[in-house]
Amino acid sequence: MNHATIATPGRANEDYLATGPDWALVLDGATQPSGVDSGCAHDVPWLVRRLGGELALRLAVSGGTAADVLADAIQATCAAHADTCDLQNPSSPSATAALLRLRGDDLEYLVLADSPIVLDVAGETRPIIDDRLEHLPSYTVEAVRDQRNRPGGFWVASTKPEAAHEAVHGVVPAADVGRAVLLTDGASRYVERFGLGDWSDLLDLVEHTGPAELLRRVRAAEAAETPDERRRHRGKPQDDATAVFLRFSA
Repeated sequence: MNHATIATPGRANEDYLATGPDWALVLDGATQPSGVDSGCAHDVPWLVRRLGGELALRLAVSGGTAADVLADAIQATCAAHADTCDLQNPSSPSATAALLRLRGDDLEYLVLADSPIVLDVAGETRPIIDDRLEHLPSYTVEAVRDQRNRPGGFWVASTKPEAAHEAVHGVVPAADVGRAVLLTDGASRYVERFGLGDWSDLLDLVEHTGPAELLRRVRAAEAAETPDERRRHRGKPQDDATAVFLRFSA
């Protein structure tokens, strides 16, 4: 197991990672647009760390499905600030989630929003992607708010535990999995924004040179992007980036 994370220069890191003997997770907090009232007394880093801690605890001790575990973690996080914050506010802080867990003979995966997982299954590269955020009719602050955690829109970890059951999740035989990498979208830019390689190339790069080298190459591509190229892409010029690489025994 190997991992790396870097913050957007000049900002607190809103990504979070945690690993255990038979599980790993990454979260990516959604940066609040300037001037938006979230109804919450806490910032995004508080949310991802609180949710990450609740999720890690449950992955370590719970026998429930990944979706059940995430739903319970969201509920516990809500309970931690329900007395101080307006959890009915649709702009309440939120996060993506990606997790892997060995469960008996299976490897269980879950992806909620744009933090993908890439698996090597019997020699075949298999990206696990939730791309609903890429298909919204509009990306204004108001439009994204209105589509968040609603059928036909997209789902994130925030104030609705039921979002966990809307994630892309499933199982594969653990014996068939050789490698895996969990990514926040700041790291998956290597493929999705900059086209520096495909998902197989990303897996090979992380295995042979480490997650930190993947993040270094993403930062270099961000720095080299021209203003015209930047305007053609949705999203921030630079982003927090996290990668967790796992190698499974034969």
